Amino acid sequence: MATSVMSTREPVSADLRRNFFHLYADIGWYGVLSGTSLAFVAIYATRMGATGFQIGLLNAAPALTALAMSLPAGRWLAHRPIDRAVFWTSVGHRIFYLPWVFIPLLLVPSQQIWALIGLTFIMSIPGVALAVGFNGLFATAVPDEWRGHVVGVRNAVLAAAMIIVSLLSGTILNRWPDAYPLIFAIGFFGALMSSVHLYLIRPNSAEQPTHPTAKKTWHMDWGHPGAPRHWSGLRTAVGTRFFINGRTVRERLTPTILRGHYGKSMALLFGFHFTQYLAIPLFPLVVVRVLDLSDQTYGLGNVFFYVSVLIGSTQIASLSTRWGYRRTLAVGTVGMCLYPIMVGLSHDTTLYLVTSLVGGLVWALVSGTLSNYLLDQTPSHNRPPYLAWYNLILYTAVLAGSLLGPEIAKVIGLTQALFTIAALRLVAGLFFWRWG
Repeated sequence: MATSVMSTREPVSADLRRNFFHLYADIGWYGVLSGTSLAFVAIYATRMGATGFQIGLLNAAPALTALAMSLPAGRWLAHRPIDRAVFWTSVGHRIFYLPWVFIPLLLVPSQQIWALIGLTFIMSIPGVALAVGFNGLFATAVPDEWRGHVVGVRNAVLAAAMIIVSLLSGTILNRWPDAYPLIFAIGFFGALMSSVHLYLIRPNSAEQPTHPTAKKTWHMDWGHPGAPRHWSGLRTAVGTRFFINGRTVRERLTPTILRGHYGKSMALLFGFHFTQYLAIPLFPLVVVRVLDLSDQTYGLGNVFFYVSVLIGSTQIASLSTRWGYRRTLAVGTVGMCLYPIMVGLSHDTTLYLVTSLVGGLVWALVSGTLSNYLLDQTPSHNRPPYLAWYNLILYTAVLAGSLLGPEIAKVIGLTQALFTIAALRLVAGLFFWRWG
C-alpha cells in the first residue's frame, strides 16, 4: 500500500522541498511557543488568583473574535498575496507575546490577569486572519498528494517539540518558581522564529498537476496557527481557508444548509464541542487549588499527554480500517468523558499522570478522524458554506462552554462540576454514537 501511495506523487522539486522544510521548522518553533507560554499561561493566571470566569475569558477570547472577524478577515485576505498576508498577520498576532515577558515584572497580580486577558483579545484579531490565511497558504504551497505526508510530519515535529519544551519548562519553574518571564521569553522567541519560517514559504507557482489517482482529503494539522493552545490542547478547526473567499461564503451562508442530515450532524458536533469546552477552564483551577501540583508535575502531565497523542495517532489508520473512521470517532467522543472524571478523582501525581495518558489516547481518536467525518458530511462540489457553518458552530461552542463551565463550578464546586460535565460529555458522546 505504501508503494502505491508513493507512486501517485509527483517528484519533489527544490521549491517544494524548501516549502516542506520551512513548514516543519515553522511547526517546531510553534511547538516551543505551545510548550511554554501557551501551556502555562492559564496555570500562571490561576496562581496569580484568577477566577474561573477570568480563565474562561482567556479561552473564550479567540472564539469570540473568530465569530466576529472570520468573514471580514477572509475578504481582506482575498485581495492580498497569501504568503505576505500570512507573514504579516503572524507578526501582528505574535508580537503581543512580547509584553507577556514583562507583565510579571511590572504589574501586581490582579493587573496581570486582566492584562493577559486584554492582550489575548487584541492579538486574536490578527490571529483570526492568520488562522484563515495559513490554510490558504498551505493549500497553495503543498500539492494535494503530499498534504497527508506533510501534515503527518508536522504533527510529529510539533509533538516532539512540545514534549521536550514542556519538560524543560516544568524543570525550570520547579527550580525557579518566579521564572515565568523566562518561560514567556522563550515562547516569544519560538513565535518569532515560526514567523520567520512562514515568511520563507512560497506558493507553488508551478502548480504541479495532481495525479489522477490521488484522492483529495483533509488532514488534521495539530499546529494550526492563529489560536492559543489553551483552547483545547490541540486544534480542532478544519477548512478555515474557505473563509478567504469571504463574499461567496457570506452569500451562501444560509440556514437552508442546516436542514436535514447536515443540520443534525452540526447539532451533534455542537453538543460534543460545547461539553468539551465546559471543562477546559476548570482544569487549571483543579491543578492549582485542589491537587496543588507543582509546575514541574503539570509540565510532566503535558509530556505524558503529548506522548500519548503521538502514540495513539499512529494507530488511527489501523483502527479506522478495523472499525471505520465514524466508529473510531464515536469511541473518541464517548471517551472524552474519562478525562474530567479522572481529574476529579485524582489525588496525587501518579493518578494525574495516568489521567494525562488516557486523555491523550482519547484525543488522538478524535483529532485523527474528525476531519474525515466532516469531509464525508459535505458535498464535494460545494464545501465552502458547509465548512463555514461548522467553524461558526465550533466557535460558538467554544465561547459558550468556556464561559458557562466556570459558572457551573461556582454553583456546585469544582470537583462536582467536573463530574457533572463528564456526564454531559458522556450523553453528547452517546448521542453522537447513535446518530452521528
